[in-house]
Amino acid sequence: MTPDSGTGTSASKGTIRVLQLYPREMNIYGDWGNALVLQQRLKWHGYTPELLEYNVGDEFPEGVDIILGGGGQDSGQLVIQDDLQSRASLLKGMAEDGTPMLLICGLYQLFGRFFKTRSGPVIPGIGVLDVETHGTDERLIGNVKVTTAEFGEVLGYENHSGQTTLGPGVAPLGTVAKGTGNNSSDGQEGARYRNIVASYLHGSLLPKNPAIADFLIRTAVERKYGTFTPGEPDDRYAVLAREHAARRPR
Repeated sequence: MTPDSGTGTSASKGTIRVLQLYPREMNIYGDWGNALVLQQRLKWHGYTPELLEYNVGDEFPEGVDIILGGGGQDSGQLVIQDDLQSRASLLKGMAEDGTPMLLICGLYQLFGRFFKTRSGPVIPGIGVLDVETHGTDERLIGNVKVTTAEFGEVLGYENHSGQTTLGPGVAPLGTVAKGTGNNSSDGQEGARYRNIVASYLHGSLLPKNPAIADFLIRTAVERKYGTFTPGEPDDRYAVLAREHAARRPR
């Protein structure tokens, strides 16, 4: 099977709807690439992907199976904050019900309790995650390697001045082996809550970390169809990307 192949002529096992939140404002580091990875891996596993976008003022689509959120500048977070608050109850309900979500950087912050910007204004979060973020003058930037019990070694790239601390209601995604992670003091990266994976890692994250992509897919399929039978993904490029990323200096 080639990296560009789909499911051939075999019948689809079903449709999985993948929703990217606010890609106009929250995509400055190419986090839309995570949606493209899920699209291809769903095909490899035998499912039909349906990619959706939700931007400020849109009608929220029904029947969403996976939610993705990306990173953005403080200005982008200010643009979306009112609309995000208007969807807080819906998104909280989806999270508590077990909808798999991948939240990167800016939307990781805004799914928490608040983000206090470096210049002073506080952007309220929607309280899905028990985390809080404070803007600082220190920029945390560079390649990151994270040791996790769930997904093995997770590789990515961080670029943020907001520093996030976890409350008792969430667990860290993992422990930083290279880089900084959530903040400059506790050696933790990301957060895990129910079926949510939250992280500061760009890159995009999923091309180099197919284990996380397959967790999102497996969870979505099991919730919708009851069981998940994996296909045969072609991980050659993912392996090469991981090998290259692991060799890069901080």
